[in-house]
Parts: sequence; C-alpha cells; structure tokens
Amino acid sequence: MLKWLRRLRALPPIPDAAWQATLARYAFLADRPAADVQRLRALTAEFLRDKEFHGTQGFVITDEVALAIAAQAVLPVLHLKGHLDWYDDFVGIVVHPSEVVARRKVVDEALVVHEYDEVVAGEAMDRGPVMLSWQDVLASSVTSEGGYNVVIHEFAHKIDMRGGDADGCPPLPSGFAGKRSARESRAAWLAVLQPAYDDFREKTIMAERFGAEPPWLDDYGATSISEFFAVACEAYFVNRPNFARDFAVVTALFDEFFLSRQA
Repeated sequence: MLKWLRRLRALPPIPDAAWQATLARYAFLADRPAADVQRLRALTAEFLRDKEFHGTQGFVITDEVALAIAAQAVLPVLHLKGHLDWYDDFVGIVVHPSEVVARRKVVDEALVVHEYDEVVAGEAMDRGPVMLSWQDVLASSVTSEGGYNVVIHEFAHKIDMRGGDADGCPPLPSGFAGKRSARESRAAWLAVLQPAYDDFREKTIMAERFGAEPPWLDDYGATSISEFFAVACEAYFVNRPNFARDFAVVTALFDEFFLSRQA
C-alpha cells in the first residue's frame, strides 16, 4: 500500500488500559516527559496501523505482543524528523516464540567459505522485515539495568541501514555537529563512535582473555562497529544514567542526533 494511502486510514485507538499496562511493564518507556509519552502513544498507533505482524511456529500475535513491540520500536524515532519514515522500507515484523538458529555463510579474505549456525534473538534485514524473539522482547521488561533491549537493537540497525550497509553511522544531515556537508558530518560522527568502539572492544577482549572486569554492556557490541552502535542505542534508551556515566561523549553525540531534530 502506498505510504500516503496508509495515512488516510483512521488510526486505531490504543485502549487506555492496554497502554498503561505496557508502560507499567516496560518502565523505561514512561521514564520521560509527559509530552514525550503522549507523542510515543500517537506514533505507536501509526506504527500499528502501517506494519504487519506475523507469528511463527504457532505463536499468536496478541494485542499485548504487537503493542509492546510497536512502542519500543517507536522510541528511537520519537524526535527524529520524519519519525516513522525511517522505517518505511519494510512492512513485516516476524515474531518467533523464542530464539532461533540462523545458518550463516561468510567468505574470508582468502576467499574461503565458512558456514556456521548462530543463535539469534532478532534480525533486521536490509529493505526487508524485522525478526524478533518474543521471549527476548518480554525479557526487556527486566533487563534495562544491563542496557539490553532486542527491539531497540534491531530497529537501530534499521536506522543505520537507511544510508546503505549497516556501518554504525546513520544518514546525517548537512549541518550535523556544525559541519558544512554530510561527508564532514559522517567524519565527525565516526571520530566519536570509532574510538568508543575500539575501547569497548579492547575491554571485552581483556575480560575474555585475561579475566579483567567485563564491561556492563552486551559484549556482542564488540563484534563490529555496527553492532556497537545498536548495543549502544539499547543502553542509551533504556538506561541513560549508566550509559551517560561510562559513554559521556557518545551520549552527547546521540543526543544531537536523536533529540535535536524535533518535528
């Protein structure tokens, strides 16, 4: 369906009891100004109107499931210009009851093909659907202390991929960080994120190999800068105090991107 045609459809109301139950279960959603919570509710209704949810392995998409995923998916774009336009490259959201095993194939620098299985809680396909494990979505109601949130992680990848391949840098407007062009803005972004990723990766390696104190963020963020961006977004949105304490420079960068472009 064309985007403009979807917007002509009446927004389905979110029952107040269901909305309040969602805010109570996922407390980080309500931990923001009242105006933001009101905007979150309105955008969540739009998201529910425009996206299609599909359960697998007999999993049933209930109102609770759809509302929980939608509200968390909307959070990263709450203040971005265009809001849900950041997610207009896909319609489908596939929900599994729990983690799934995905078959991977990679080619190394020597052109040797490696195949392996990977257990995943979610996956965002470029210009394709988002896959989520309901078990992990539900767990995000109690994992904010560790900065974990599978919905925000996968939708951060969607934001990252708006400019092409996931590389840790979403599309930035000219003028971002006071720069004159999008290229200069990207360089300024990476000048902050790359050192933070390198430091996080080093700390993760030290913990794994030499028993040093492990970082509190999910160590999956050490696999690539794109995964670091997604993991950092999780913590930024669900446990800002801890994230700002340990990643002050990245927090300022994210604030400029996620908060400064009010619509």
